[in-house]
Amino acid sequence: MNRLLVTGASGMLGTALVAELAADPAAPEVLAYGRDRLDLRYPDGVREVVRREKPDTVVNCAAWTAVDDAEAREIDALAVNGNGVRALAEACDEVDARLLHISTDYVFDGRARAPYREDAPVAPVNAYGRTKLAGERAVLGALPHSGYVVRTAWLYGTTGRDFVRTMIALERSRDTVDVVDDQLGQPTWAGDLAAQLLRLARADAPPGVYHGTSSGQATWYELAREVFTLLGADPGRVRPTRADAFPRPAARPAYSVLGHGSWAAAGLTPMRHWREALHAAWPLIAGGRA
Repeated sequence: MNRLLVTGASGMLGTALVAELAADPAAPEVLAYGRDRLDLRYPDGVREVVRREKPDTVVNCAAWTAVDDAEAREIDALAVNGNGVRALAEACDEVDARLLHISTDYVFDGRARAPYREDAPVAPVNAYGRTKLAGERAVLGALPHSGYVVRTAWLYGTTGRDFVRTMIALERSRDTVDVVDDQLGQPTWAGDLAAQLLRLARADAPPGVYHGTSSGQATWYELAREVFTLLGADPGRVRPTRADAFPRPAARPAYSVLGHGSWAAAGLTPMRHWREALHAAWPLIAGGRA
């Protein structure tokens, strides 16, 4: 790997990935493109950038991530998450580049009771999930030998909006906070996912689907209590409630725990437990509190 192009480089995961590369003395040449320079809504522009830069590896962190907005604007979301990704994959095929594409747990319906395997049947329950599934299929169809789909979930970082930073802000402004306790998933630190993506990019790994989430599982309520504890606040101020107390335009999967079987096939270790990751990342998160 000599030239690595990062799309969505100014977003939460893209920022973490570029930072991880900057700290690595053995890093390849990094071509960091934010949406202002590479916008997946414009396929011709996407192809032009890839043809000009000729990377050997592309990590696509760009996406339409406004889940609720996608319900009313599915065509717009599909232009980014589906059609734009297809153009990127086809451009990678032209220049013989590997593509690591970030996807989501929302391709599943959330009805499982055991961690979803990478080859589990997909059945998205909202428009966002449908558009992300279109992107997955575009990558695996155009790049059967060099396309990687990495599904993540419950991501938090040091930039942008996320649940952890929201809880930090609410601890300061409210006496109590009601948090959903009937949705189960895997809180995932963007820095850990960035490091895992680089391991995958450097490995002689089979193409296909990988699940890039932390180990373990938690409800949003359990995660909120952990954040309050790290703040030195009373976790009893976090009160459990049900998802139907917060109606939203887009349905959410009730169960978003992903299995990590593909890492073994690649000779790589799955990511660490979510609680260990949150504690390790806390100085960076708390240093820039929301």
